[in-house]
Amino acid sequence: MTTPPPTLELSADEARRIALRAQGFLGAPDRRGGVRGVLRHLGAVQLDTISVLARSHELIPYARLGAVGRKVVEDAYWTGGHSFEYWSHAACILPVEEWPHFAFRRRAYRARPQWYHELPDGAYDAVIKQLRAEGPLTATGLGGANNGGEWWDWSASKVAVERALMYGEVVCTERRSWKRVYDLAERAIPDDLLHDDLDDTECLRRLVRLAGESLGVGTRADIADYHRLKGEQFDAVVADSGLVPVQVQGWAKSAWADPAALASTPRGRHRTTLLSPFDSLIWERARTERIFGFTHRLEAYVPKQKRVHGYFAMPLLAGGKLLGRVDPAREGRTLVARQVSLDTPKAVAPMAQALREAAEWVGCDSVRVERVDRPELMADLVKALD
Repeated sequence: MTTPPPTLELSADEARRIALRAQGFLGAPDRRGGVRGVLRHLGAVQLDTISVLARSHELIPYARLGAVGRKVVEDAYWTGGHSFEYWSHAACILPVEEWPHFAFRRRAYRARPQWYHELPDGAYDAVIKQLRAEGPLTATGLGGANNGGEWWDWSASKVAVERALMYGEVVCTERRSWKRVYDLAERAIPDDLLHDDLDDTECLRRLVRLAGESLGVGTRADIADYHRLKGEQFDAVVADSGLVPVQVQGWAKSAWADPAALASTPRGRHRTTLLSPFDSLIWERARTERIFGFTHRLEAYVPKQKRVHGYFAMPLLAGGKLLGRVDPAREGRTLVARQVSLDTPKAVAPMAQALREAAEWVGCDSVRVERVDRPELMADLVKALD
């Protein structure tokens, strides 16, 4: 790919501020748009099974808007047909208006020659028939999700409905007790959006543009990773995506920016908050290190004895920088900071503020700190929490 020479050079600090504003952490939050506004702005909110303070898709709007009610969050996502779940960066909640732009992925799944699970004869048609007759159902309602063996030992109906989800004939319209609720796409997706009319190039062009807008500025890898596109897919459409080439001081690789993000200087209030490890601000580890000088790694799947920062360490964002992290837990009405890592003594006050706000949000009335990686800061943190 031949990249045209950039016409604009950004400092590393300008790029950082552009990224923060694009992700909703710099400037006044769009409270009128609320949770749905956050979803549209980000383009994708990742789902994950882990729940410590709350599930990740709840933590995303909390980090940007503050203490919005958890039921409000769920209702905003799952009522009124505003969103659907599909494979983007991972399993993500997506704005319903983006349905046509994932046609390229649905087509790729339909053309896939091999699958981990065999699809028994008749199972697919049976699932579609049952959903058509009975309306939205979980896998349990379709006959059970598991055959009784290992977690991945899916039943025939589970295999069938997940295949139908990937093909786009079935949609996940909500999560109920963390179970997917499936419905026919013909019922769940508005008629004007229910099509695969866009060719792959049009889909990819839109998703590259959307990722660039959501990131503000990013490298090829940054932008492609947002919706898990391949590098060559990015290469094929970036010239026509509307993104503009820029050079960022200190970045070794070429970058592209949303022209709207370059039109004004990012200003306003910085959020002080704890971030889900699955927050799109820090999805890509190399990008997080490049922009913030901060190494972020989810250690939930690392053996306990090898963890450095804890099971679900949540980075602390304050003043537009990542200043530390905390591994939280809950015991009754107490938020437990099992391990706090602070990069600087200046992180004590914002960490205390973030812990108090998070505790109040999840219904806790006290915070207990068990360990600080810099023991000399323990007393200051405890005092700041009072």
